[in-house]
Amino acid sequence: MSFLDEVLEAHGGFDRWQRLSRVEADAVTGGGLFPLKGLMPDLSTRRMTVWLKEERASVAPFGAADQRTSFTPERLAIEKLDGAVVAEWAFPRNAFIGHGLSTAWRAEHRAYFNGYAMWTYLNTPFLLKWDGVAVEEEEPWHEGNEVWRVLRAYLPGRLASHGPLQRFYFGPDRLLRRHDYNVEVAGNFAAAQLTTDYIEANGIKLPSRRRAFAMGPDRRPIPELLMVAIDFSNVAYS
Repeated sequence: MSFLDEVLEAHGGFDRWQRLSRVEADAVTGGGLFPLKGLMPDLSTRRMTVWLKEERASVAPFGAADQRTSFTPERLAIEKLDGAVVAEWAFPRNAFIGHGLSTAWRAEHRAYFNGYAMWTYLNTPFLLKWDGVAVEEEEPWHEGNEVWRVLRAYLPGRLASHGPLQRFYFGPDRLLRRHDYNVEVAGNFAAAQLTTDYIEANGIKLPSRRRAFAMGPDRRPIPELLMVAIDFSNVAYS
């Protein structure tokens, strides 16, 4: 069994994952990135829906109690709960061209960021088996008394995510401990996301707490620079 197969087995098993089609979760988000982008902090609980066999996601409510988002890499929309389209954008990543870390975001920027980020997180680590994703093992990372094995992944251009190169760190139990990436849509800043507080839903294990910090040149997270915080609860796969 390859190390990646061991990782997938520890998180619930690839065979089980293959039988599922989507996941829903309550999500509360915060952190310093959103005020930096001119967005008011909002710690309300939202219901996230992520599809597992295609890159598609939705969150509700968004902007109003009767609205939700509809995200794919090719299209972003804000819809009424009955499906009526309020606004839509084709190839929404183009809206980030020329953006730096402090460039202000509008509602559509946040909706796109939320869509691809939540899709990435709720599909990890199983997305490492997606067609076109290239995975290599790097030198291990020493964290306190633990040694974390590191998988470097190159995501194909058709997948919307933070960027094409991402690193995933796994503890001795083969569970994800950390996820590194550069946020292309926000000035390409480097982030180290720590993943803790594991829960289990429908046989799948996932971290319920994610904390993404700006990452220093030594590849260490900078504790004073918490960029994004996410807490998941009430997770259900179907």
